[in-house]
Amino acid sequence: MLVTGSSGLIGSEAVTYFDQRGWEVVGVDNNMRAEFFGQAGDTSWSLKRLLDSTKNFRHLNLDIRNVDSIMELYKTEKFDATVHCAAQPSHDKARDFPLTDFSVNAVGTINLLEANRLHSLESPFVTMSTNKVYGDAPNEIKLKELETRWEYDDPAYANGIDESMRIDASKHSIFGASKVAADVMVQEYGRYFDMPTCCLRGGCLTGPNHSGVELHGFLSFLVNCNLQEREYTVFGYKGKQVRDNIHSLDVIRFIEQFIEKPRSAAVYNIGGGKQNSLSILDAFDRVSQLTGKEMRWKYSDENRSGDHICYYSNLDHMKSDYPEWGITKSLDDIFSEVVQSWEQRV
Repeated sequence: MLVTGSSGLIGSEAVTYFDQRGWEVVGVDNNMRAEFFGQAGDTSWSLKRLLDSTKNFRHLNLDIRNVDSIMELYKTEKFDATVHCAAQPSHDKARDFPLTDFSVNAVGTINLLEANRLHSLESPFVTMSTNKVYGDAPNEIKLKELETRWEYDDPAYANGIDESMRIDASKHSIFGASKVAADVMVQEYGRYFDMPTCCLRGGCLTGPNHSGVELHGFLSFLVNCNLQEREYTVFGYKGKQVRDNIHSLDVIRFIEQFIEKPRSAAVYNIGGGKQNSLSILDAFDRVSQLTGKEMRWKYSDENRSGDHICYYSNLDHMKSDYPEWGITKSLDDIFSEVVQSWEQRV
């Protein structure tokens, strides 16, 4: 199995999970997060943890944009599955280096797809996409304002946003546009070449192994700020903007089921769903209750460009295709694990 972005949140969870189940895992990660986010985004600590704790894991410091290296890797290894997690992950940062963002997210993805087609055509290819492929179209849904959060006020979205949400005629951010290109290409390789492919359009992916920074990794960064008593900035929407949070383990559990029963050109919204959704204000209260520290924060009237006011995933399509899968990690579990992880790191 190949795991790209193997030192990141989802990638490292995949390495640990599949290594424990007897897979031989090759991880590709060149720690570009340190380039994108500085020392706070460095994932070398995660790589060390993986090397110390796994039995069948090999790490390669490769750049997925180098098509020759990727082709040679697939030709040599003949992978039985690919879990593609490598990305430039911040929609705010992307505007500072659009060419790099697109080359990593879109070109890197087609390099992997083509290598998989030529050397492992029947092997499942799963990519971590994003809900930013929908741009700001979800902001058109009628909302109602509650005391601490926004909520959908349209019965059609009572269970969240499903895969029929349009991707056209919306503001995506540069990051969102590069991920649209990757997402659609993964689908096309599935349809055109009959390759088993899956796009997972993630909500807030989180867990204890996240190197959260201000512009990526909302919950991890929030917890870190609380523990270090640093000021957290809320950007617009009164702090009532809503996200659904899914633990990285539940993401990998779904990927395992897809690999066992693959489909071509599958697309799923993956997140914590309504049950694991909360606002920034709600998150402040939860983390303060766990740490005993008041949240220090300031408010900026200017929201992040293209940001969702309220977003949580409708998981019906996933559960219909894979009825044995479901959310196992609650918000209580997630907060407890993330707080414990940061307490050990800071």
